[in-house]
Amino acid sequence: MNASSLTSTLLQQLQQGPALQQVSKTLGVDSNQASQAIQSALPLLMGALGNNASNPQGAQSLLNALQRDHSTVSAAAPAAASGGLDLGGLLGAVLGGGGGQATNGAGILGHVFGGQTPQAAQLLGQKTGLDSGKSGQLLALLAPIVMSYLAQRFAQQGNAGQLSQELGQEAQASGMAGGGLAGLLDQDGDGKFGIGDVMKIGSGLFGKRP
Repeated sequence: MNASSLTSTLLQQLQQGPALQQVSKTLGVDSNQASQAIQSALPLLMGALGNNASNPQGAQSLLNALQRDHSTVSAAAPAAASGGLDLGGLLGAVLGGGGGQATNGAGILGHVFGGQTPQAAQLLGQKTGLDSGKSGQLLALLAPIVMSYLAQRFAQQGNAGQLSQELGQEAQASGMAGGGLAGLLDQDGDGKFGIGDVMKIGSGLFGKRP
């Protein structure tokens, strides 16, 4: 599986008409800008999750979250059998506040980026031309979709090692292994965003259900 396969496969689905139009309308931007923003936001989310899953404990915690909170959502998607997601339904649930923890984009971002979510939104805004409010909104829209997509791919087989390996490739491909947002999220001062930082900003990563 090539390094960009997870991101590119989901990106292809998101850039099809209805989903892209819904994101564009929600953000109040044209479809071209929405498409470009999604192209930047997805690798950011996948790369951060790759770092979160870079050690066995983090990978198992993520897999547990996918199985517990997101597998039902992905399994219920009408297109699940053909490898797609019901993106319209997912976006509707996120925007409408339905679906509980599975569609709580802000909550998912809190686990992924910790207290650095605003900085992540700001960095994405600088790259895409969106203001930080809209870039943060985009990340919150995409986070539940990414989790449902990963649940569809990995939750049923229950292989934390494969999840870690494939997300690790996404982290390398996105540059999250060092530089860019990786530098911004560097919590232990070693010049890169690595497992030490994950433990500090995401020690409660996808923890126990309240």
